[in-house]
Amino acid sequence: MKDNNVQDGNPPAVSRRQLVKFAGVGATFVAASSLAGAAVTSAAADDHRASGGSRGRAWHAGDHHVHSEYSGEFDTSTSPPTFHKGEDGVYPIVTNAIMAKHFGLTWAMCTDHGGPTHSKVNLELAYPELLRSRVLVPEVLQFWGMEFDAPALDHHTLMIPHHADEARQLFELESRFAKYDAFPTDPGRNTEARMVEFLRTAKDMRHKPLVIAHHTSRTATGLGVYGQDTPHEFRNGNNAAPDVYVGFEGAPGHQAGPLTGRARGGYSRHPTYGGFDQMTARVGGLWDSLLGEGRRWWITATSDSHVHWTRGGYDFWPGEYSKTHVHARHDYADIMDGLRNGRVWVGTGDLITGLDLTVTGRHGGAAMGGTLRLGSRDRDQVDIEIRFRPAAGENAGGERPEVRRVDLIVGHVTGPAPGLDSDTNPTTKVVARFGPGDWRRQGPDHVIRYTLRDAGTDLYVRVRGTSTDEVEPLADGLESPWDDLWFYSNPVFVEAR
Repeated sequence: MKDNNVQDGNPPAVSRRQLVKFAGVGATFVAASSLAGAAVTSAAADDHRASGGSRGRAWHAGDHHVHSEYSGEFDTSTSPPTFHKGEDGVYPIVTNAIMAKHFGLTWAMCTDHGGPTHSKVNLELAYPELLRSRVLVPEVLQFWGMEFDAPALDHHTLMIPHHADEARQLFELESRFAKYDAFPTDPGRNTEARMVEFLRTAKDMRHKPLVIAHHTSRTATGLGVYGQDTPHEFRNGNNAAPDVYVGFEGAPGHQAGPLTGRARGGYSRHPTYGGFDQMTARVGGLWDSLLGEGRRWWITATSDSHVHWTRGGYDFWPGEYSKTHVHARHDYADIMDGLRNGRVWVGTGDLITGLDLTVTGRHGGAAMGGTLRLGSRDRDQVDIEIRFRPAAGENAGGERPEVRRVDLIVGHVTGPAPGLDSDTNPTTKVVARFGPGDWRRQGPDHVIRYTLRDAGTDLYVRVRGTSTDEVEPLADGLESPWDDLWFYSNPVFVEAR
């Protein structure tokens, strides 16, 4: 959609004077060649820092699904097609970076739509703008990539590691594999086999990208009645490239829909649940089925920002409502490593600003994304600590939300599912629910401790919390998203030897 009121890219929270100052309209832009050189130096430094293990890591909030004015349209009556920017996403890349910084993000990613010959648009037009934005808003690490037209599937994040040839790497992958990049259209690109080929190619690259599925149940017509994205496609892709194809959006973007009378997330056929996709929100559902196989399959939360809801769209700014928190150093390599390895929790409405989940045995412990391996002499129990930090002030909605409940969820890891389209894990249960009387204050944090006494089998532990009194997240209607807030951790695995 197009919003004629925002063609200058001015967001409501930033004045024209500020935007001109930060966006560098006119002669303040730095030459792209100089910026590319800076990127090389930065990438080398990132590689060096990445060897430092866990030292210096903290929670860094970000968003890997943001659209700019380079999400446009193509006039296919010409050959080659003529690209018109600003026809879907409307904001300059630097505007999104400014707003991401304003709402507390320290990393973000521009993920513009593809189309016929879009690989050249990315390479020749959008990438130089990203380089400028990196210089103008250095506080936000800005990854290069796109919203990939995945063969046989809905859109996916394709995140490229930060290195000297990042633009050429994206061009290679998009031009070869994006299902709509060929002109004329090539139906042979739009197959499951082509998606697997793409993932295997990505896996074998020196700089391994990340691939994360977007709004996976947007085309579903019922609970467990999936549309364009199906369980077997996730399994086949993860089998082909387990360190590249690593997860899906637990909470899709477009969360401001109800503020303008639209479905949350754009899920008009079957709703989200507490703002989360059914594949994540249903305890014992598809996500738990994948985890029950031992798959390291992670969830994220994004804005999918195109046009702000106050300007005719149904989106929040990056970081205004949804955040993906990664435990990492503030460098490109370690942020990507955290996403790849599940050191991630997600939340909406800044219900909390920090979350740690640790599982401890007699001889060690593990945190989100990690694995605790129990020795043969360990007791059949593990100790679990949940530590969360409530927001200190008002969120972007002008409210002071409070956590009303935290749920501890445990499922068994039992090996391969009965079938590639299996979407349930009957072992997964909410084993404990905690209210304000069950946690204690420790500095700015609230702490919950629990002993799990059935640790004699392989399992995983995850956590969710909410501002509501819903025992399970209910199907979303047109309630304000600010009144229905949730957070989810990624799991900790326990292997009992």
